[in-house]
Amino acid sequence: MLRREKGFTLIELLIVIAIIGILAAIAIPMYKTQTIKAKMTEVTNGMSNIGSAVAAFYQENNYFPTAADKTTIRNSLGVSTDALTRAGVLSVTGGPSAQIVATITGIDTSVDTKTLVLTGTTMATDQSISWAWTTTNGMPPAYIPKK
Repeated sequence: MLRREKGFTLIELLIVIAIIGILAAIAIPMYKTQTIKAKMTEVTNGMSNIGSAVAAFYQENNYFPTAADKTTIRNSLGVSTDALTRAGVLSVTGGPSAQIVATITGIDTSVDTKTLVLTGTTMATDQSISWAWTTTNGMPPAYIPKK
């Protein structure tokens, strides 16, 4: 009586290993990119919170606030320390437009030390504020928020 052997052949195992290798080569860079985007979302959310406080200040006083440090921003605009820490905010400057500037740290080497700027300008017709995201030193476009 013949016995049938059970199991996988060497070729079948090598094909499975090759497929897993190809999937890993694609998935790992995508995972890294999505992780950076998630952390950048936390930064932009913090900056947006500060932008909301600046807009409220503008609507009440008809000029943008000038605040050079985190304590002044927190005390005069009522923004939480968490939002400031997440955003790594350096400054909020007033004038004809408001600029909220943050230098990114502790996320990834591709975005660390890059500067993200949220600029608010008033519309002449209805005094509403239009916000735009920019960068000053070459942050990869994939990590800059859309309008």
